[in-house]
Amino acid sequence: QLQLAESGGGLVQSGGSLRLSCSAPGFGLGGLYAIGWFRDREGVGYVSASGASTNYAPSVKGRFTIIRDDAKNTVYLQMNDLKPEDTGTYYCAATDDRPYGSQWWDDYEFWGPGTQVMVSS
Repeated sequence: QLQLAESGGGLVQSGGSLRLSCSAPGFGLGGLYAIGWFRDREGVGYVSASGASTNYAPSVKGRFTIIRDDAKNTVYLQMNDLKPEDTGTYYCAATDDRPYGSQWWDDYEFWGPGTQVMVSS
């Protein structure tokens, strides 16, 4: 069964940056799984299984970028210009039922345990 693991969370000041990673050791994600990123089960953004398309929540558009590196079986969430309201537990999730991905938590079949992000003002 696919297992996901997030890393890269931490404490950062407002305006700072963090890059979260979502890895799947031993599994090939490329072309098979769309990946979504969530903050406390709220959709942040997602990337299609092919990597050709990404979508973002309005609150993070222009600040967050999802980068897919299938050679490393890793999907990154680059977060710039962080704000206190970005604080939360970030999860990555995978689905092979929806090749274009989804903004909804329940549309995914696999989730990582999450990583904490705290943005101080």
